[in-house]
Amino acid sequence: MSIVRVIARPMLAASFILSGIDRLRHAEQTAEQLSGVLSRVSDALPVAASEKTLARVVAGTQIGAGVLLASGKFSRGAAMLLTLTTGLSTFVEYRSADSLTKEAKSHRRSQLIKNISLLGGALLASVDTAGKPGLGWQAEHLIKSGKKSTKKQLKKADAGVRALAHDVKGH
Repeated sequence: MSIVRVIARPMLAASFILSGIDRLRHAEQTAEQLSGVLSRVSDALPVAASEKTLARVVAGTQIGAGVLLASGKFSRGAAMLLTLTTGLSTFVEYRSADSLTKEAKSHRRSQLIKNISLLGGALLASVDTAGKPGLGWQAEHLIKSGKKSTKKQLKKADAGVRALAHDVKGH
């Protein structure tokens, strides 16, 4: 892993981890803020779950994914989870933020820009293969290799059949 990744992943993850801890500490406020979304999720679940419990799950997911990203373990999947949870939070925070005064509008805009920047960083991390080929490339390479191998085997089989046919004709 490059030194940039060693430094940058924890730097990016820190904001998500701290945000998740804050959301977990203030689960009631988080549940209230995300109530529109969490109530739909709660209704869709086969098991009854309160909005406060779901808010804790979102916060725990953000903390866990942040720790995974920071440590470089399952970082692409963790970054995708962070993108989803942060995207949801960004949307809800923007819609519910105070915009009555000029200062409030400025703060709302600053928070939106910060959150969008974090989303961009998480999206980049979700596609970062750390210099290793991604699954798409690996699958394509495997198919090409399989085609080459099959072609060679068919050529060998054809040559064998032709040689056998030649031997049968000669006898």
